[in-house]
Amino acid sequence: MVDLLVVDDEEKIREGIARGIAWERHGVCVCGTAAGGTEALALVEQLLPDIVVLDIRMPDMDGLELLAILHER
Repeated sequence: MVDLLVVDDEEKIREGIARGIAWERHGVCVCGTAAGGTEALALVEQLLPDIVVLDIRMPDMDGLELLAILHER
């Protein structure tokens, strides 16, 4: 199984992506969700997901900023 982390500041969007797709049928397990970049960074370090689906515009840390940090690490 491939682990997926979903990051979006809008709860409906975040939950829709996490629960609205039959991920299991594609060999994907949603290992977690985060409401912002700071929370996502902590979860990435803890859960070590294979894929991170993230929003670009978020209030605390935007998706591009988060992506740059993850790329460095």
